[in-house]
Amino acid sequence: MALLVVLAVGAGLTVVAFSGSSRATAGPSPDTGSSAGVQHLHLQYGPLAIRPGQNLIDTNKYRIPQPTEDGWIVGFRPNLRLANGTVPPVDVLHLHHGVWANVRRRDATAPLFPERFFATGEEKTALELPPGYGYPYRTSDAWYLNYMVHDLTPKPFTVYLTYDIDFVPATSPQASGMKAVHPIWLDVQNGEVYPVFDALKGSGRDGKFTYPDDDPNAPRKNAYTLPTDGVLVKAFGHLHPGGLYDTFSVTRGDQTRTLFTSKAHYYEPAGAVSWDVSMTATPDDWAVAVKAGDTLSISTTYDTSRASWYESMGLGIVWMYDGPGGKDPFTEPIDQTGVLTHGHLPENDNHGGATTNLADPRRAGGGPLTGTIPIGSFEYGAGDLTVAGGRIPTVTEGHSITFDNLDAGGPRVWHSITACKAPCTASTGIAYPLANATVQFDSGELGTGGPPTSGSTTWSTPANLDPGTYTYFCRIHPFMRGAFRVVAPASSAPK
Repeated sequence: MALLVVLAVGAGLTVVAFSGSSRATAGPSPDTGSSAGVQHLHLQYGPLAIRPGQNLIDTNKYRIPQPTEDGWIVGFRPNLRLANGTVPPVDVLHLHHGVWANVRRRDATAPLFPERFFATGEEKTALELPPGYGYPYRTSDAWYLNYMVHDLTPKPFTVYLTYDIDFVPATSPQASGMKAVHPIWLDVQNGEVYPVFDALKGSGRDGKFTYPDDDPNAPRKNAYTLPTDGVLVKAFGHLHPGGLYDTFSVTRGDQTRTLFTSKAHYYEPAGAVSWDVSMTATPDDWAVAVKAGDTLSISTTYDTSRASWYESMGLGIVWMYDGPGGKDPFTEPIDQTGVLTHGHLPENDNHGGATTNLADPRRAGGGPLTGTIPIGSFEYGAGDLTVAGGRIPTVTEGHSITFDNLDAGGPRVWHSITACKAPCTASTGIAYPLANATVQFDSGELGTGGPPTSGSTTWSTPANLDPGTYTYFCRIHPFMRGAFRVVAPASSAPK
């Protein structure tokens, strides 16, 4: 039996046929106990073999599990689990993103894509639709999964993508009178295969950078004009570490109103610097009346006072009912009170930042002048802080050192050279290290494998660096640390 899976490629869709039986498995039998007709389905896709250091965008290669009868989805909670059922520590392995889509329907805001109906990152926001509303499901629907599992270590793992669904069967008495809602995907880089941007330290205003507003060169892909009247009943945002909030707005004519600000609540002791966070969602009584011709938009705001945040995201889903009801945001106040969908999660317990036995590179001797540093086997060659000898690569002022990622070949492992504040020698965790150096530089993910790679396996340090010692880390594998030194030309040295 052939399974059709739709893959987003560039601006279009490619249909690929996969043959064979599904290897995906469903979890325990539905619990139809105390929830008044609501089944609780535990589904999982896998097993997935994650290679050492992997950081790839992937899609389902065989059919993912779906509900086995028609009905209504009223809740959705994603996660990443190891083969033994435990959730891995986020500083070891995490779900960078997961997007569930319905191939049988077109996406409202990007019609060349299948209908994207749920998204998550390691913030793990849970969807809970207000009572009486549901996302209609048919067994003829075909679900598609786009995901990116990030292995921060040189070890392999076997994992499952899990998703717990609150489901009302069409045969349940609770299904009668259910109001159908549909998702409106809003994204600051909507339509892109890898919708990311950089929020650089010091950019924006007063330590905050709002995208796309604060970037005059940013494409305006963050808006959608509604074709019909209706009621918005649910909204929540997604962002990455460093993110503060996603703002949902509506414009009618020359007036714009804020509908909801999905705020990041950090449980992280160091503040807005890690995945130890929960986003706020709208409460059950949030209902906003909108009209055909209204334009919905989203922006996202990051804290740029402490660090740079590379490959950041800002997106959200608004759920709409095509019927009457709600408050007019242009004549009535809209409740901005948000509801957290979870508390601190134990997989975020290792914050990092403890003292290690790595030597301070600022006190190390300078090595011979260096033009090239090969990166291999998760080490920065002669520039790696774990290399014995106590000397670091050196380059003359006005020149560069070129890094060559040898791991990008067969292993297909991407590395970055990202500036961090010296000495950058504390223990690795979800909040350390950071791209917080005074002088910023970043190579991108060195590789030629398409998004998220930079398109090159080599990168050269800026040639305009002042004399001094510069420390860096790999933001894909943060346990990797390195340093190099820039020295003045011998002719300019004091006599």
